[in-house]
Amino acid sequence: MKQLSRPVRRAVLVVHVAVSVGWLGLTLGLLTLSVTGYTSGSLETTVAAYRAMKIFSDWLILPVALTTLVSGLVLSFGTPWGLARHRWVVVKFWLTSATVLLTAFSLRPGIDRLAADAVAGTPDTGLSMVSAPSVATATYLFVTAVSVLKPWGLTRRGGRLRAAQSAGARGRARKRPSGVVS
Repeated sequence: MKQLSRPVRRAVLVVHVAVSVGWLGLTLGLLTLSVTGYTSGSLETTVAAYRAMKIFSDWLILPVALTTLVSGLVLSFGTPWGLARHRWVVVKFWLTSATVLLTAFSLRPGIDRLAADAVAGTPDTGLSMVSAPSVATATYLFVTAVSVLKPWGLTRRGGRLRAAQSAGARGRARKRPSGVVS
């Protein structure tokens, strides 16, 4: 893919950071609501907490998750970081992909079931819906740390690409026309 221009790269980066942080905030909100519903002694509070979780789940969580994944892919393919050059990018990609799938096929249906049971007067008293947002929040905090710290270095592919680029640069330096002073 062609490298993104600086203004486009910056715009995509702002979108990516904003939606990624939004995703973390949403999971913290879901965690807060699930803990409130779980620990509340009031049926009304439990129902309200679980219904609020459903609103976030229905309208925000999946679009934010998908936008995070897509904007990350655009950045990886449109910048020198690449998708498979650095281990931290690979880890972010796989964790983000897994959490998008878990959000779509586990978290959202779980929240729908939780809200329906609460509205029917039989709210879930187990920790199932506290654990899912807890794991998601921990995962997003880890991915955020990886984004900031950029640990682990190059992948094998990244090492080969860097070596090839270095060899190409040395080869161009040796082929200067005669009479050119360095």
